[in-house]
Amino acid sequence: MMSETWTPSSWRDKPIAQGVNYPDEDHLQRVLSQVAKLPPLVSPGEIERLRFQLAAVQRNEAFLLHAGDCAESFDACTHENISAKLGLILTFSLILIWGARVPVVRIGRIAGQYAKPRSSGTEIIDEKEVLSFRGDNVNSLDPDARIPDPERLLSAYFHSTATLNCVRSLLTSGFASLQRHHPRDWSLAHVRSPTLRKEFERITEGLADALDFSNTIGVTSGREALGFEQGGGRGVLGEVDFYTSHEGLMLGYEEALTRALPVPSSLRSSVKGTTIKSNSSDGVPHAYYNTSAHFVWIGDRTRQLDGAHVEYFRGIRNPIGIKVGPSMRGEELVRLLDIVNPEKECGRVTLITRYGASKVSVHLAGHIAAVQESGHPVAWVCDAMHGNTHVSSTGLKTRHFGAIVDELTACLRIHAECGSALNGVSLEFTGEFNEAGYSVTECLGGSMELSEEELELRYQSFCDPRLNFEQSLDLAFIITNHFKKIRTGAALSGADPLLSELGGRLLKRA
Repeated sequence: MMSETWTPSSWRDKPIAQGVNYPDEDHLQRVLSQVAKLPPLVSPGEIERLRFQLAAVQRNEAFLLHAGDCAESFDACTHENISAKLGLILTFSLILIWGARVPVVRIGRIAGQYAKPRSSGTEIIDEKEVLSFRGDNVNSLDPDARIPDPERLLSAYFHSTATLNCVRSLLTSGFASLQRHHPRDWSLAHVRSPTLRKEFERITEGLADALDFSNTIGVTSGREALGFEQGGGRGVLGEVDFYTSHEGLMLGYEEALTRALPVPSSLRSSVKGTTIKSNSSDGVPHAYYNTSAHFVWIGDRTRQLDGAHVEYFRGIRNPIGIKVGPSMRGEELVRLLDIVNPEKECGRVTLITRYGASKVSVHLAGHIAAVQESGHPVAWVCDAMHGNTHVSSTGLKTRHFGAIVDELTACLRIHAECGSALNGVSLEFTGEFNEAGYSVTECLGGSMELSEEELELRYQSFCDPRLNFEQSLDLAFIITNHFKKIRTGAALSGADPLLSELGGRLLKRA
């Protein structure tokens, strides 16, 4: 059971990993006091709505797409960049829905993903040792401006607010509407691969026919019919649910945005664990919500059982993610789940596995078995990006599309063999284009057959390499074809259902 001594600041009595040393502690506290007085970025109703939908993901009634940049930058907070990111996430999810015929829960790594953990406090740049870059909310990418500055936390709040406002404005203005943006009007003129363009055109034509038929017979479809809404829904043809997330790395900032707020009325009779009683006479239950984002996660470097991050995360009401890497033991994982979810509440914990293609077969089955035996409800999500990073012959960090697909394929197979199911994917991708209409060039392979010699053409990431628009759609089609074959029973006995005709071609090229 949760200790009664938890508070938003109780983490301060625990050892902290990935801490930042600010030269002026008083300055830091003044900034955090300012942040604590600013309005919440998200509401309890939105957070509870996501918990409800993640419970459906855990029951295999929906699929989770968690995607975006490894780390955002303040400079990238523009209408064009935000629209491109959101558009790619929506396109990717639509492709998944078409093949799997289940709702997709969309969580963006956006509107707050400004911090990055580092394995070392310093790095060598131009033969000079400088403090490591820790993300725009800590210090500057400029090697001459690496002293941590508390004012950047305040900038992170306002950039997050601006990004979230832009996302909400786009979605409420019909950006995701299939009626306003008819599939027949969509274009992939910038995509080099004729195979990919043909596959996408096949799906959009099918969507267009289905939409025309629904309009003809007067169908107004809503997710209420699927039992996917809680507290009043909206039609799927107009607006869509979209949630924000980031790694909960900077605990002072997270604490400043953690508020004791009333639990939505529809849940007051059932909410457990984290509630506190209101001081008012009506006794309305409150819970501690992290209002910086709908979903926050514990990184693989900060998941120590007796550490500050686990202490903080155990007390907030938000659904949380936990990164699970090859160094995690099965019994350690179960103990961690016991701490952050003692009531074993559905929709609370998402496990994001990140082993690497060469290690997933060694570790995943054991983790699945440990969690199954513990009885903890979790959503299993594959992060096929972080374990597959390497340095190219030209000195750039990169990832190979083939390795990403290999880890994803192994996850699907191992979950099936263990009587489990892969409930989602966590990806680092971008829909950004330069002025000439070209995607970034940061990951190798895919249908565009990107080579090491082409990496430097448009390598724009200051953190980890991202899949570009075309490579992202490659992966979306591989996943959707897998689920379509499972759904239709078209997979041949003894054959890997992931390797569709398109997927086979992409893997051979990779």
